[in-house]
Amino acid sequence: MNRRHFLKTTALTSGTSTFLSAASAEDSARSQPKLQIRVARPTDKLTEVTRFYCDALGLPVIGHFENHAGYTGIMLGMPDERFHLEFTHNDSGSPCPAPTKDNLLVFYMPNIQEYLDAVNRLERNGHTAVEPENPYWKAHSKTFEDPDGWRVVLYHGEAFER
Repeated sequence: MNRRHFLKTTALTSGTSTFLSAASAEDSARSQPKLQIRVARPTDKLTEVTRFYCDALGLPVIGHFENHAGYTGIMLGMPDERFHLEFTHNDSGSPCPAPTKDNLLVFYMPNIQEYLDAVNRLERNGHTAVEPENPYWKAHSKTFEDPDGWRVVLYHGEAFER
């Protein structure tokens, strides 16, 4: 599988529209996203990281590849596949030390049942919430560490007030 073509949509549409511009009526009618965002990082624990994000957190696998120029990886998506995570492992090693405790991947979950289900799934899979570095995250969220020590916050609420 060619890793650049695992999705049926393109990262940016061509034409006269500009990067991050508002969608025109014609673009909206086609329902083609203007932009896709991938957060990618290496890991030496690809199996454990995959279990954390798929089994415990519940993200779906939207693509994967093996032995692509010495790399193996997996892409995990959100419901519309416009935003996704990629984890890669290089055959010669992919060390990736965790950043500070205040570098976060935050999932905003306005639905209380989805939030509780995600927290319970993580806990059932052996992951214990950790104390957040920033006290802001204590009120409406739980913070967990993935197998590489990267922090993931499940926040019950909207990202922005409307």
